Formats: sequence, C-alpha cells, structure tokens
Amino acid sequence: MSDLVATWEVPLYDRIHKIEFEHGTTTGRRMVRVDGEIISQVGWMFKLVGNESFEIKNENGDTFAKCEIAINACSGFTYEYILYVNGKQFKTFRDKQSKIMRTWHQEIGGKEWRIVLEKDTLDVWVNGQKRETNHEFAEEGTEIKFSLDDENEFGGCIRTVSSGNKKQGMDYQLLVNDMPIDQNNT
Repeated sequence: MSDLVATWEVPLYDRIHKIEFEHGTTTGRRMVRVDGEIISQVGWMFKLVGNESFEIKNENGDTFAKCEIAINACSGFTYEYILYVNGKQFKTFRDKQSKIMRTWHQEIGGKEWRIVLEKDTLDVWVNGQKRETNHEFAEEGTEIKFSLDDENEFGGCIRTVSSGNKKQGMDYQLLVNDMPIDQNNT
C-alpha cells in the first residue's frame, strides 16, 4: 500500500530529479525517494508533523542540493507538504534555476544529450559532467567552446549575443558541430 502524498521535479545541472514523498498519516511512516531510489525511510513515528532532510547527489556522490520536506498539519486530518531546496521554497528555487540556467536537450549521434549553461559562472554541464571550456571573443559577442564527449566527436559552442533589449539580457545559442540546437525550458 502506497502513501504517496507529494512529488516534485527538481531541475539541477545534471538532470531533472524526481522526488517522491510517502507519509502514513496514521502511523507517521515516512519515505523519500529520489529518482526511484529510497533515500530515507522511517517505519513508525508518533509525531506526524516535522521535517525530513535529505540530499540529492550526483553519480560520484557529490551533493548537488540539500533538501528538506516540511510536514505541517492543516485542519482535521490533512497535511501540507513543502519542499525546500538549498534553503529556498521549491517554487522560488525553480524560478531562480530557470533564470540562471539555459538548457538544451537533443539527440545527437543516436544518444540523448542534456547541455546546461550556468549563466552566472559560465560553466557548461553535459549529461551531469562539468566540461572544460574555452572562452573566445567573437564578432557579435563571445563563444564558449567545449566537447560534448570525451572522444571529441561532438564539438559544442555556445554563442552569447546581446538581445538588444536591456530587460531581456543576453541570447544564448548552442551549436553542435556547427549545427544550431533549439533551447528547451527545463
């Protein structure tokens, strides 16, 4: 029997992580799953409200995000579940991520690629791995060059060009082997 009460999709540099939270409202049982893997599990608790803390890690075991689920009692036997990521409420965190990251998803050479530009540091992440970059000035702006794969089969370039609008800021265009790739919003 599943007591699944909340799910969230958290966009990070490596991918979108799915968080699932189960809460037994009669037993206090709690279970947190990140990407299908059980991260935290408590079988029986007298206290039905409180906080459940955990971390989202990459494949190397490095922490990408510190999370906490706040369990609050509402009226009657109903509960409210609020996710905090790196100290920010989930909606605020997600909005900030969409402002500081540009993300592209593309199938290239028969493989799925997720390419993320971290705008505030100009770091480039390819399928969760931070890539070495080379920054160059170009005719209309700058270019960030990197390799998608370790074999250098696919060369990437992110062109940074002024949008001409102060409120909009910069435009970012991804090219892989000189072919333009459309931007995704995740």
